[in-house]
Amino acid sequence: MTRRDAVRAGAATALASVAGCTSLPGAPVGSGRAEGDDGGPVAVASFFSFYDFGRQIAEETPLTVENLVPTGLHGHGWEPNASITRRIIEADAFVHVGEDFQPWADRAIQTLEADGADTALINAREGVDLVDLAASLDRDEEGVGAERGKDPHFWLDPRRAKRSVDNIAEGFAAVAPDHADRFRENAGRYKSEVLDRIDADYQAIFDRSDRDVVQLAAHNAFQYIGVRYGVRMRPLVTSLAASGDVKPADIREATRVIRENDIRYIANGVFESQRPAKQLVRETAVEAYFPATPYAGVRDEWVAEDWGYEEIAYNINMPTFEIVLGNETPEAAAPTDGWVDEWRNFEPV
Repeated sequence: MTRRDAVRAGAATALASVAGCTSLPGAPVGSGRAEGDDGGPVAVASFFSFYDFGRQIAEETPLTVENLVPTGLHGHGWEPNASITRRIIEADAFVHVGEDFQPWADRAIQTLEADGADTALINAREGVDLVDLAASLDRDEEGVGAERGKDPHFWLDPRRAKRSVDNIAEGFAAVAPDHADRFRENAGRYKSEVLDRIDADYQAIFDRSDRDVVQLAAHNAFQYIGVRYGVRMRPLVTSLAASGDVKPADIREATRVIRENDIRYIANGVFESQRPAKQLVRETAVEAYFPATPYAGVRDEWVAEDWGYEEIAYNINMPTFEIVLGNETPEAAAPTDGWVDEWRNFEPV
């Protein structure tokens, strides 16, 4: 056993004890050193959006990128089991979202650093300009999930997301320097051909609307959309956690916003509880809720169709924003046949 293998084995034991036996299941992994299908290097990602950016950047290279968060789970508030933490140890690189966003990722990094493991750490958030937390945020939550007083959900703004693409590309270049030019070329193409187009299409949607407020029956994850496109994004769950409680005062405030702005449709998080949204449909003039997601997780059918950040933007978020902004009827906004039937007042995953 080499010193590298010994460090990995020791770190695996420590991380397994951190994860605990009651944690949620993770993707199955093999034993030994992580390798891609062709024996090349492997990067693992702690969050879906940055996994997707990573796989776009790694196209036509030997580097394989894996998403650590199991299908159907939100990428923020879950705890991995030992198979996931071991995968980090075995990987050549770990793409994460910066300190204080995913506690389990922070603990894994601390253990790796303490044991001298050589998994490269790639902080997708490094150098990104974060905005202050929304005024609607519960003050008790300040500093939970981000740099203190800052909102961590920057990737919802396609322009800020471009910085994370560059961070990942440079991290990959350090791991596999023979392919540095390809990583940077792929990153540049993704920024110009995908993120710039998404940005322009979002801008067109918000420019067409006479509304300046969107009511969400979801947690406080969409502020960057509002900041970027000049609209007030009103979360119902006034915390950074997708599992946060809805207080009676939250319902009363949402009811007021709905009444004063003549809102007929609202957005609800795909991976969040539908109970508050159903309550607003019952108790207010809201006719229906439709899906929105901060790109924090995937459903089985999205995986089967190989959806990433781009496909989710066009097939989930954009149609919903067209509807809740009053630009289109649900039927006119639907990107595919059957979309309205599937997503109008949708049930949990």
